[in-house]
Amino acid sequence: MAVTHDVSPPLEDLVVTAHRIRESIESVIEGKSDVIRLTLTVMLAEGHLLIEDVPGVGKTMLAKALARSIDCPVRRVQFTPDLLPSDITGVSAYNQQTREFEFKPGPVFANIVVGDEINRASPKTQSALLECMEEHQVTVDGATYRLDSPFMVIATQNPIEMEGTYPLPEAQRDRFTARIAMGYPAPSAELEMLDVHGAASPLDKLEPVATTAEVKALIEAVRGVYVSQPIKKYAIDLVTATRQSPELRLGASPRSTLQLVRAARAHAALSDRDYVIPDDLQDLCVPVLAHRLLPSVEAQGQRRLPEQVISDLVRRVPVPEAQAR
Repeated sequence: MAVTHDVSPPLEDLVVTAHRIRESIESVIEGKSDVIRLTLTVMLAEGHLLIEDVPGVGKTMLAKALARSIDCPVRRVQFTPDLLPSDITGVSAYNQQTREFEFKPGPVFANIVVGDEINRASPKTQSALLECMEEHQVTVDGATYRLDSPFMVIATQNPIEMEGTYPLPEAQRDRFTARIAMGYPAPSAELEMLDVHGAASPLDKLEPVATTAEVKALIEAVRGVYVSQPIKKYAIDLVTATRQSPELRLGASPRSTLQLVRAARAHAALSDRDYVIPDDLQDLCVPVLAHRLLPSVEAQGQRRLPEQVISDLVRRVPVPEAQAR
């Protein structure tokens, strides 16, 4: 494991730029610094974010604040039961003048796509995002269209028990790098919200603090963060533990191992480090893995949530010893 404390210029730039973006979001979302940090971590890890919580806690506000803080194309999709897959990906329309079919791009052709209340659409419509999120491309009528980089889907959803919602398919959940919950604000933060949001929405005054080119450069810098062999083995051990746990009937996929390591790189970079340590993986295990898991019947009977199971597994899996780089 690396022990050097020298941070390369690209990572220094990352910390400065990420700080600007975080401050911009915090001017709209009060008292949620951990949630905002995880959101930036997912973006720099080239991943997608699922925000799940009850209505009115700022899910859509967080997504919009991030989108407006970066000077790049942003599209918002309000998911409803009658939404069709073509409403997201686009459709081939016949042009009577040219007598040819022309592709009309859907809202997914943007750098940041905000999917509001994604679980109010049918599973068929939800599945329209599968290819986009994994392969950064869209296939319509046999033709494939590439999506611009960076590409990030930020989706919000209400708890499954709420009326008019559909549970996300396992394949859809697995494509989200992390799932977070906003939670209710502290009384002090809610009081500040009344002062800030009382007259007008602060989103109206939010200006971009980073460009698309800067975000691309930051993502490239994160790819260079060092991950030692023991850390890679530790990530595999953590994921394997979910597959072997009797409390889970569905463990984490190989894709989740890859996304856990990618997120750990971004987490380390945001901490001014050019190398990953076990703490990075431990801090991210719950948000990155929990939404991919299904508890066993016995665990459900005991009301054991996947988050609790993962926390126990993290405490039991041996931590690798520090090694020189």
